[in-house]
Amino acid sequence: MSVERGFDQAAPPPTAALPRKLADILRPELASLAAEIVEEIRATIPAYARPLDGPYGKSIRAGVEYAITLFVAQIADPTVSKEQSHEVHHRLGQNEMREGRSLDTLQSAYRVGARVSWRRIMRVGRRSGLSSAVMSQLADAMLAFMDELASVALDGYLEAKARTAGALDTWRRKLLHLLLETPPASPKAIAELAQLIGWPVPVDATPVAVHPAGGVAPARRHAGLDADVLAELDTADPKLVVPGELSGPRLAALQVALPDCRLAIGPCVPLASVADSLRWARNSLQLAERGVLAARPVLRAEEHLATLLVNSDTGLVGTLRHRLFAPLAEMTGKQQERLLETLRAWLDSQGNVVEIAERLGVHPQTVRYRMRQLQATFGESLKDPAARFEMELALRAGAAPMPLRFPVSELLPSPRSGGSRPQWTSP
Repeated sequence: MSVERGFDQAAPPPTAALPRKLADILRPELASLAAEIVEEIRATIPAYARPLDGPYGKSIRAGVEYAITLFVAQIADPTVSKEQSHEVHHRLGQNEMREGRSLDTLQSAYRVGARVSWRRIMRVGRRSGLSSAVMSQLADAMLAFMDELASVALDGYLEAKARTAGALDTWRRKLLHLLLETPPASPKAIAELAQLIGWPVPVDATPVAVHPAGGVAPARRHAGLDADVLAELDTADPKLVVPGELSGPRLAALQVALPDCRLAIGPCVPLASVADSLRWARNSLQLAERGVLAARPVLRAEEHLATLLVNSDTGLVGTLRHRLFAPLAEMTGKQQERLLETLRAWLDSQGNVVEIAERLGVHPQTVRYRMRQLQATFGESLKDPAARFEMELALRAGAAPMPLRFPVSELLPSPRSGGSRPQWTSP
């Protein structure tokens, strides 16, 4: 299905251009042909049997008259504009849906119009002595033309159907899912569905992951949301997509519409990257639940990209932490916390004892004592740039279960080694 009507973009004729003199032959037939088509439609399709005196009847007659007039005008001038006729038939399709008729009824009306028109052309052709080659060419052109108008009316019908209350919400959801497809959906598919529901396609968009208070999902779509916001709220992973940047006023409107919900805002990205941005927003919510990020009412993922990257694989981060900090496993949780805090400050301050003391709020002598403990624990690793980088990654990954415990058998020295475990005391 295509809803891009392409006004003034005439499809190439199926055969060579028709002789322009045909327009002069057919033009006198237009008035009576229009009346005959309308009467045949009324006589053969029960849904159209009612009187056509009101606005609805006028639209039917206008559709027929515009169609056959345009067909003859195109014979005289193939470059003539189709816009007005296409608009009429697009509205005709919309009206058919609003009148409650089916697609079959609409398409049947176009088939009747094509049949009656061809019957008249055959009579005029014989009377005017047209050759069989010209008649065949005329038949091809007429059938292609009627198919084109039927397609325009069908687009109008489907557009009107999509904009009914229930259907509109369904189509909006489908568009939201289309934007979140991986790999990205084609721009054409997005444009067609967006046009169907009247959603202006933006260059960029901002996704929002929603965490409802108490785990209770909001209504399917809150009435307070702006019309251009695509939303799916009654699922396990409520979400929104806002066209363009999420400005302050827009954010305030979302907070009013979704009270008691935490909102995690993904970066504003091109449409093809919206799925990735929403994933980052969801990860921000998860990190807030774990205490890695502050549990604020609004989280902006772009402010925590490094943290999101470091925490993108929690299993891998956990393995890294346990490998790096295994030497601390036999300490108490408080001792582990104290040394890891000191290690983080040492890495951040590049070993400056005075700055470390200021960061930790302790005396420089205490820092020197702890650093001797760190040196005894990690040894040459503290001098290795790669090891220091890994330690910083692991520490920046956020909170990990404390204390770091391993099976004692893995940490105690072998009886044959004669080694002993280090004993730690607090300064």
